[in-house]
Amino acid sequence: MNRMEFNNLVTQHSISLKSYARNFTKDQDDANDLVQDTLVKAITYFKNFRDGTNLKGWLYTIMKNTFINNYRRITKTNTFITKEEDLSPSNLFISAALNNGENKFIMEDINTALTTLTEDYYTPFTMYFEGYKYHEIAEHLDIPIGTVKTRIHVARKMMKKSLSAYKFN
Repeated sequence: MNRMEFNNLVTQHSISLKSYARNFTKDQDDANDLVQDTLVKAITYFKNFRDGTNLKGWLYTIMKNTFINNYRRITKTNTFITKEEDLSPSNLFISAALNNGENKFIMEDINTALTTLTEDYYTPFTMYFEGYKYHEIAEHLDIPIGTVKTRIHVARKMMKKSLSAYKFN
């Protein structure tokens, strides 16, 4: 079968394809779009059609797969796009482009929270954060190890309270 004969046969099936498409879309315009997509794919992939194959079944398979792929793409897109008028902070975070600007603001908030700590809490906390062990901090500050642990624990709580907008667990 040559391309011209194939195109004529495909065009003859377009009426039955429209009624089949309406079963999927429930909308006349969407059904027409689906038929058009199916016909374009069928003509584009003419070389994949084998003589003796049921042309109508082949076209229906193309249409079904096209509909499923479009449905998945639309569903996936809608999960990322929020259509609400009032966006919540969590939706803003998901939809916002990630860049270094927000990291700068976070670091500024962390530094501000650190500066609110008194020296008694700031030094053990930052030393622990830098990788020192409890006993090393205790030796350096010449205080008991239990006091070091308590001060680090209290400093963490104060930092969490200062940075509560970031919802630490």
